[in-house]
Amino acid sequence: MTIRNATFVTSAPNLDACPVADRPEICFAGRSNVGKSSLINAFTGRKKLAKTSGTPGKTRLLNYFDIDGTWYLVDLPGFGFAKVSQAERARWDQEFSRYLHNRDTLKLVLHLVDARHEPGALDLAFIERLAESGRPFSLVLTKTDTLSANGRAQSKARLNRALKGLGIEVPVVSTSAAAGSGLDELRGLVHDFLTDSIDIIQTDS
Repeated sequence: MTIRNATFVTSAPNLDACPVADRPEICFAGRSNVGKSSLINAFTGRKKLAKTSGTPGKTRLLNYFDIDGTWYLVDLPGFGFAKVSQAERARWDQEFSRYLHNRDTLKLVLHLVDARHEPGALDLAFIERLAESGRPFSLVLTKTDTLSANGRAQSKARLNRALKGLGIEVPVVSTSAAAGSGLDELRGLVHDFLTDSIDIIQTDS
């Protein structure tokens, strides 16, 4: 899959403020320090599309990006280390639930996990939540350039063991925004989910 044009559309504070649901959506989700913005920029080939920050939790809205006029990439608020109030965390959680369960054009959730660490309780809970929703999702390991070849293999095996322990089987893609590794595989995965969705929309119209 080749991305020719990627532009910012809007930052939605809730589901009601999201763009008209007229095309497929692929969303990126993960802990606040997982490198989500960097991966989005590398994935789209646009260095400054998603804002990166040294402060975890900068993204506090559903950020929509138009991709080639055919689908939306959605950058979800990070969870875990953001320095926000409990009320704000609860609001995020409620809005994500609404988005996850009610956004019919949502075709795939990419849950990013830091390859350098064992999947934590927050990651495992999020995986279970995605599985219970019935939405298609995949796991994406980030920052693999910081590991040796053996370390990368161990990280992926560790995540697969965690998934097996939960009784869940989904694709796991190893990536590095810095090195560019795994991006073609990730684009191919997204393309597979988008192709049928776009064909359906065009057929219905």
